[in-house]
Amino acid sequence: MAEVVRYAGGWLFDRGMAGWDVVVLTPDRGDPRPLRILGAHAADLECALASPVRGRRPQALSVCAGLYAADERVRRMVIEALDGGRVEVTLWGDPWPAELDPVAAPVPHRLSVAARAFKARAMGAAACPLGGGCEPTEMFRRGEFVRTLGNV
Repeated sequence: MAEVVRYAGGWLFDRGMAGWDVVVLTPDRGDPRPLRILGAHAADLECALASPVRGRRPQALSVCAGLYAADERVRRMVIEALDGGRVEVTLWGDPWPAELDPVAAPVPHRLSVAARAFKARAMGAAACPLGGGCEPTEMFRRGEFVRTLGNV
């Protein structure tokens, strides 16, 4: 929970304020309050990976790089999203998978003033140290990177 708030909290907030239905799939059943502060809803990652997609498909998918590297099912989900061609796919965080370096372009997301304020509040709720405060930009990587990896 803390990692998604730290790396993508402002992006989540800005998407929610733009009218998106923001759902965060998380492997832990931690306190959902940080996500609620950002206007997002928590859902269980295991249930989502085990269930077939029904209803509306996501328009955007942002995945923790560490989870992408560690879980075959998450990699498959990312590949399937890219194969459909209509889903914006980004990755964020550490450790960054080395095989993605040459083909994934960095994409900054400049946080709105409100996103910075709400992210700071969510970071406090998630017990994330603020250090120098909430940065004005979050970094993601986006591209056709997964298609170049062959069969993952």
